[in-house]
Amino acid sequence: MTEKSVQEKRKKSVTMRRLMNQKYLQLMVIPGIIWMLIFNYIPMGGIIIAFKKFKITKSIAEAPWVGLKYFEEFFQDSNFSNIMVNTLGISLLKLIIGFPLPIIFALLINEIRNLKFKKITQTISYLPHFLSWVVLGGILTTWLNSTGVINVLFQALHITSGPVSYLGDPKYFWGVALVSDSWKELGWSAIIYLAAISSVDQQLYEAATVDGATKIQKIFKITLPSIKGTIAIMLILQVSGLLNANFDQIMILKNQINISRSQVIDTYVYQVGMSLGKYSYATAVSLFKSVIALFLLLIANFSSKRLLGRSLY
Repeated sequence: MTEKSVQEKRKKSVTMRRLMNQKYLQLMVIPGIIWMLIFNYIPMGGIIIAFKKFKITKSIAEAPWVGLKYFEEFFQDSNFSNIMVNTLGISLLKLIIGFPLPIIFALLINEIRNLKFKKITQTISYLPHFLSWVVLGGILTTWLNSTGVINVLFQALHITSGPVSYLGDPKYFWGVALVSDSWKELGWSAIIYLAAISSVDQQLYEAATVDGATKIQKIFKITLPSIKGTIAIMLILQVSGLLNANFDQIMILKNQINISRSQVIDTYVYQVGMSLGKYSYATAVSLFKSVIALFLLLIANFSSKRLLGRSLY
């Protein structure tokens, strides 16, 4: 028996022994796997209707093949450019401005030394996450109308000279989407970074203090380099979801007046699929978005692996 085969046999033995030691934990995974198979993987078979002329009165097997007809139809759609601009515009704003905010917030929270004030700040920042977009949408609609609290505040501070309908003017929609999403998820997203910061070796800070480092120097020389792996993973996930402009939020805040700046891929899929009954066309549009998301994930993962040495796989 060669040395290589002995090592392989030893590895298998170690793996089997580890599995047996964790048998109860492994059994707990099985329900999750079954759930994923039933609700995530089996429904994937339905994407075949993107290549068929499917009608709800007939089965998928009876529907005739049409090839890439619905993909071509989407690319030639008069709404295509507007939908892509809105989707990418809102998503890029959330990526460029919304992504760093939880990191900055976590760094600020970490510097608070008064524990009571720290807990109160964290609790207040988490609260919007637990409210649905239906509830927040109602609140925002009231706050942002021409007589709402935002207009009253801005006029009192002389930021605006008169009432502004923020949801009634398309040019404000991207900003409203960015600010409302950041407000809802800022505190919750910061939890991951706070957890990463808590694992940084405190001896590094003590040594930096002895060397006379300022707080800013500690943040840039110790904290951020120590959590760069977490930041890289979160950035990869954010980039892969670049075409997801948050369906719930957009659906609640959009209206017929601001639709020129609020119609994104997800809401368009809902409109043509559920409202107009064009299931094959809607599936083709959704599949197009998923393929682009997969490419973005691969590119972001590869870039992170080459630049930072960290990746999802």
